[in-house]
Amino acid sequence: MHPADPRPPSTSGLVIGLLGPVVGTRDGKALDLGPPLQQAVAAMLATWPGRVVTLPQLIAGLWGETAPNSSQQSVYTYIAGLRRAFEPGRGRRQPPRTVTKAPGGYLLRLDPLAIDAHLFSARLESASKARTAGDLSAALRALDEALALWRGPALSGVPGPFAEGERARLDELHLTAVEARAEVLTLLGRPEDALAPLRELARRHPLRERPHELLMLALHACGRQAEALRAFEEARRVLAEELGADPGDGLRHAHRLVLSASGDDPPAAPARREPASVRSRGEGGRSPSHRAPGEDDVQPPSGRADRAGGGVEPAGRHVPRQLPRDPAAFVGRAREIVRLKSLLDPWGGEPPHPFVVICGPPGVGKSTLAVHVAHAVRDRFPDGRLYVNLRGGTPNVPRPSAYEVLCRLLRGLGTPGAAIPADEDEAAALLRSTLHGRRLLVLLDDAADHAQVRPFAALPPGTAVLVTSRESLAAGDGCAQVRLGPMSDAEATAMLAKYAGADRVSADLKQTGRLVRLCDGFPLALRIAGARLADRPDWSVAALTERLSDERRRLRELEAGDLAVRSSLAASWSALSGSTRETDAAAARLLALLGLLHVPDVTVEAAAALSGDPEPEVERALERLCDAHLLEAGEPGRYHPHDLVRLFAAELPPPGGRTAPLLRVLGFYAESARAAARTSDPHRVHCLYPPIDATGRTFCDAAEADDWLGREEATLLAAAYQAMADPDDGVARAGAAIGLALWWYQQKNYRVTDLVATGERLVATGERLRDEVIEMHGYAHMATGRYFLNDIACLAHNERHLALARRLGDRFEEQRAHGNLAATLLRWERFEESLDHALGQRAIAREIGSDVGERYALLAAARAYVELGRVEEAVGVLDEGAAMAERAGDVHSATEFAVWRGRVMIALGRCEAALGLLTGVLERGRILSRTTEMGCLVYLARAHRMLGQIDEAVRRGVEAVAMAERAGSTYWLEEAKAERALAIAARAAMTTR
Repeated sequence: MHPADPRPPSTSGLVIGLLGPVVGTRDGKALDLGPPLQQAVAAMLATWPGRVVTLPQLIAGLWGETAPNSSQQSVYTYIAGLRRAFEPGRGRRQPPRTVTKAPGGYLLRLDPLAIDAHLFSARLESASKARTAGDLSAALRALDEALALWRGPALSGVPGPFAEGERARLDELHLTAVEARAEVLTLLGRPEDALAPLRELARRHPLRERPHELLMLALHACGRQAEALRAFEEARRVLAEELGADPGDGLRHAHRLVLSASGDDPPAAPARREPASVRSRGEGGRSPSHRAPGEDDVQPPSGRADRAGGGVEPAGRHVPRQLPRDPAAFVGRAREIVRLKSLLDPWGGEPPHPFVVICGPPGVGKSTLAVHVAHAVRDRFPDGRLYVNLRGGTPNVPRPSAYEVLCRLLRGLGTPGAAIPADEDEAAALLRSTLHGRRLLVLLDDAADHAQVRPFAALPPGTAVLVTSRESLAAGDGCAQVRLGPMSDAEATAMLAKYAGADRVSADLKQTGRLVRLCDGFPLALRIAGARLADRPDWSVAALTERLSDERRRLRELEAGDLAVRSSLAASWSALSGSTRETDAAAARLLALLGLLHVPDVTVEAAAALSGDPEPEVERALERLCDAHLLEAGEPGRYHPHDLVRLFAAELPPPGGRTAPLLRVLGFYAESARAAARTSDPHRVHCLYPPIDATGRTFCDAAEADDWLGREEATLLAAAYQAMADPDDGVARAGAAIGLALWWYQQKNYRVTDLVATGERLVATGERLRDEVIEMHGYAHMATGRYFLNDIACLAHNERHLALARRLGDRFEEQRAHGNLAATLLRWERFEESLDHALGQRAIAREIGSDVGERYALLAAARAYVELGRVEEAVGVLDEGAAMAERAGDVHSATEFAVWRGRVMIALGRCEAALGLLTGVLERGRILSRTTEMGCLVYLARAHRMLGQIDEAVRRGVEAVAMAERAGSTYWLEEAKAERALAIAARAAMTTR
């Protein structure tokens, strides 16, 4: 480590992570940092440890200018929650020591280097100093250590203005570090290792010139002049098309450098600083790239040159070459290969990392990658390469014990069987003695658990152990773990091309993309799919894709010879279900239950409802499934299986049957969605039908409720749709309850397609169950969605809603249907009929005492009056409705009344007053409703135009068009385009005068 490089803090005490989801650990144990807004407070305090963060700063960082009235109390609650999390053992009367009160605010008393964002900055500073001092190897190490701290997007899932700004700052630092690392690699003479990350940077940030420049220089250093010039042309094209700009100085300099290279000979790469161990080997060795595949299976005679290392093998020393053949069809995994090579073949002459693990789910390609990397680094291990298959994922085959593995390794090193001690500890000691002073690689493939490889975690320096396992072994002492996930689409496509032929794969790229997604990016599935295509030359890619599209047969189709995705997954599940450990058995049971629920992901709460077990036990089972790579952990507390694992889990028999667990979890979703909807907007009348006998979660305030709905929306919809299609009537009713609970959330957030789809399913479910209440609400959903789509079919749906409400004698729904008809008829310019329905709604609303219904009726009536030219009546109705909304504290209705009052003021020629009113409510409208925001923008553009403020009119018009396009609103898009066109025409007229 570079002398100026600060050491990371020890694992004891409090550690906070911001470079990914916001997490905390104390004494190595994970802490629950609470809901997202509480995590945001933790992030603010951790960004400035030891400094006072004032209460106004916290409020502004969480909510900006839209802080609720309860903001101060919420901050106090979040601070109390963090104190409990950071100091779980603190007594009630003990003062807090970590988050303490200070004049005007709070401060976090913590060493900055216990916070990964500060440690990251320190590593970058060390890298900069090392590079300035000319020590490029130290600079690379510091950059690798800095980048290894990242676990995903910074402050992932944390809301608020502060998080948004800090996320942007940290992401920019991350990009700079990745660029710096690529530049150092090129300067060290390793440009080929810089290519993959640079290509990815250039793809993700096409307008950022530095990655293009470094990519050109790396290609130039590799002797790939033509590719470097093509990279320049691509960068120039993108900059011209997107920005109308020419390449900057850096890109132009790189271009001149490439052009100045001699025509036929590749340019000399910067001098590579070889480790001392490589420099001492002499000149006799061949490059691994020139070596025939499978050469590691050949044992050279004693005393002859060792081709793997280029050195001379001492007479009589046994040099094992046990690696399997390097896969001929290996593609992708560039990032993981770079990481593994940096561990096994580090620069600067250091010894290799002693214990490296590749972990990941079944079928993800761990063994193939391990063998490929082992071949790539074998020059570093001239004393041999040993290989043992530990059979951790092979069903019905006994696994070798640690002692058996020791015996195999010793025999591989030339130790006679009779000389191997019968005692495991003595055999381990003999192995260490035999390996002393040697440079040797041991590949232990498919380890079942840490116990199977524990004796090999502390072999003598110079020897490296590379392990693959379906289990996470990160808890092992001195373990450097590389987690392998599914392949990217590009890598997966390249792998299919290797097996099935590039022509077939490229003939229909759309179907190839579908096939890649159906295989979930898993190399085993892709290999089988490629083999099946190669076996069936008459099949197109589309033919296989069609067969795999049927979820009921996908796992059966992914079989070829002795390769099968199902058996690979079954081996992992069987290892858990057959285990004597309680947590393993619980994890196996939970996976079978999760197979019942077809949702994107689950939380601990939902999984606990599904299983009926306490949350702590369920969380342990979920984490165990993650360790076994049968589940993926997303943001804290969320878990999801890959698609192929989900299909496998759906085949498992659920313990105790299917109906009871489904009703428990669906009831939890329904009651939680209802509670969130009521908390988010207490001034709406929310549908609580059908009744559900379940308990959901509760919410402190609207912000927490909205955040939960936003995170759970996809899961709630998937659960509702699955349940409503279920043959069990009780399950179908629970699904309808979830769909009905989302009514206002979908409207407010302009989820047009979801409104229609949910409504169609509700109507079908109501008809099947002969439940006219569900059917009636379904028509209301469909009507609203079709209204947003500017589809006249919404009129018939509203009329059906009204007819069912009358037949059921539901006066509240009757007045609601009148209100929706009033709004619909306004859209199609049937203003007199609209006014009749609005006044009809008001009469019923007054009769039943529904203030919210009366407010909606007043708004619809005012809009009809405006269109009928009865502007003064509109003003009176709007003033009356606004006063009612203010008295009720109904911010949503008050904002809508304000927007329409602004429009009426414009019609009356009071544009200055309208401008002030509309400007004042715009930000509130952005938060409350997309339709309100779009209307406000259109009327602001109109007011600016009529006041002669043409540039502002154009700006607001452009903003309104963009907003309507994003929302997919046909009506508001037409309105916005018309207003933008008038503003642009007015500007043109001014310039021609």
